[in-house]
Amino acid sequence: MTDKPKRRQEVYTLLVEVGRKDGDGLPEGSTGAALMCYASGVDEAEAVRETVAILKQADLNPLDVTGYGSRAERLAEGHDISDEDLALMDRALEENSVVVAQTTAFFEEPKS
Repeated sequence: MTDKPKRRQEVYTLLVEVGRKDGDGLPEGSTGAALMCYASGVDEAEAVRETVAILKQADLNPLDVTGYGSRAERLAEGHDISDEDLALMDRALEENSVVVAQTTAFFEEPKS
C-alpha cells in the first residue's frame, strides 16, 4: 500500500456574507455583514467548508461565500495585496486556520 502524497495547503481569499443570529456579536441594528477571510486548505472547496464550519461555531449565520482564489492566483492576476494582508495570509497558513481580516456590517437604508 502506497501513501498518497500529501497535498500542499494554500491560503484562499473568501468573502462571506452572514445574516443575523442571536448572539452573533454584530452591531445592534445591522442586518448582517460581509467578512473578508483568509483560509487555509488543500483546495478552495476545503477552505470554504472549514470557514463556514468555524463561522457557525462562532454563532454566525453564513449565507453566501465568494472565492477569490489562492494567494498565488491573486498575485499572478496582479491583485494589489497589502503587507498587512500578506501577513494575515501567512498566519492563516502557519496556523492552518481561518483569519477574519475585515468585517463590514450592513444596515438598512432609511426609507424616505
